[in-house]
Amino acid sequence: MKNLYKSIIAVFLTAVMVLPLASLAGNKDRSGQAGASELLINPWARSSGWGAANVANSFGLESIYTNVAGLAFTKKTEVVFSNTQWLKGSEIGINNFGFSQKVGESSVLGVSVMTMTFGDLPITTTELPEGGIGTFSPSYMNINIAYAKAFSNSIYGGFNFKIISESISDVGAQGVAIDAGIQYVTGENENIHFGISLKNVGPTMKFKGDGLSIRSFLPGQESQFTVEHRSADFEMPSQLNIGGSYAFLFSETHTLTLAAAFVSNAFNKDQYVVGAEYNLKDYLMLRGAYTYENGINTNERTTALTGPSGGVTVQVPVSREKNSMFSIDYSYRATNPFKGCHTMAVRLSF
Repeated sequence: MKNLYKSIIAVFLTAVMVLPLASLAGNKDRSGQAGASELLINPWARSSGWGAANVANSFGLESIYTNVAGLAFTKKTEVVFSNTQWLKGSEIGINNFGFSQKVGESSVLGVSVMTMTFGDLPITTTELPEGGIGTFSPSYMNINIAYAKAFSNSIYGGFNFKIISESISDVGAQGVAIDAGIQYVTGENENIHFGISLKNVGPTMKFKGDGLSIRSFLPGQESQFTVEHRSADFEMPSQLNIGGSYAFLFSETHTLTLAAAFVSNAFNKDQYVVGAEYNLKDYLMLRGAYTYENGINTNERTTALTGPSGGVTVQVPVSREKNSMFSIDYSYRATNPFKGCHTMAVRLSF
């Protein structure tokens, strides 16, 4: 019990030191001034089902998004593919693939690739503002290379290196960023979790390409000159997450986990997330959450997401001898306007 009190005090003191810095980050006046906003989109089905409230108790491959320290809980090998209909009706699709592998006794390597598609958009010019001269399709891609390690039975840590690419046919931007996270596990049944993660920290990005240049004649000259417009740098949407969770172990069959998280956005409003997950013998999992930010229920709302989210997982064993499992995950995030965000995923762990 003394160790439990010491652990809670240590995490509390850490939060006290970090929160003043976090409170300076959430600045609504800076909304929209960062780029690479796709880094704030959760492409995974399980964690998005309860609003990424599981900062403290994310396990396995999906932890690459929520808290990379949870990647260390990968038992051996995990493969996930997910598809998201983002803001259904907008024709924005997200495909996400991830793979993780345990290396040695306590280390795990993980890789994931997320791509976004926007459909075919009409090409317009100043002379032809209505289009009619063809279409183009933007391309967004995020590549994650993650490493996590179990330092003890209680402390887990990890970091994630990101490569960001945004482009159309004649303009593009590339950048890099890193995430880092820690999870602490305590309690007699290891049912109390605390977690902190810092995400999307990196240098500024800048668009470059032929699309930012024009050819024109200068007075008194017979030949054309190329004039290039310089684009402004933009910063990464840095984010700090602090969370905790408690699991009620009713029996070997039934588990109910409650989780909460504070999300501090450097270029957006801060958020508070509460969520719950019911687990029936690892065969059926039901989860739900609510994400709150200032003004989310008023006309001052600055996000299409309205707060509620939910999800379900159906999981079956493939081989009991090898302890391999196959699962189908689904999540829904409510929006206004549009028809919500729907994510489906298939998962194989062995």
